[in-house]
Amino acid sequence: MKEKESVREAALDPELVEAFVRAAHSDFAKVQALYEQEPKLLHATVNWGGGDWESALGAADHLGKREIAEWLLQKGARMDIFAAAMLGELSIVEGILSRQPEALHSEGPHGIPLIHHARMGGEEAKKVYNYLEERIQEEAVQL
Repeated sequence: MKEKESVREAALDPELVEAFVRAAHSDFAKVQALYEQEPKLLHATVNWGGGDWESALGAADHLGKREIAEWLLQKGARMDIFAAAMLGELSIVEGILSRQPEALHSEGPHGIPLIHHARMGGEEAKKVYNYLEERIQEEAVQL
């Protein structure tokens, strides 16, 4: 039996990836246009250095750009605890923290803490923010 040859596509242009991630901080129209140009940008990340990795979803999350984040998720971006926190998805945050309690102190892009993502979600994420704040306070009492 002959082995099937694996053919890899070329890596995405780092400048295009950076443009997509930067746009996701605030420019929804540019995110959409760049995605139409190259749909594989959806899962791309930028290495800003020092272990600071950021995807377009991560960019939208830490700035509370709900419309951009929801659109990226509809296109197939991978939900994570930071997106769930910003979007007010309490059951997802609770589920992750029940399996991985140390994620309470996880840092997203640029070292931004999880609770900040919930704060940026505004009123829709208030339950998540209150839940995270309570968990942090409970830990502090136990120390």
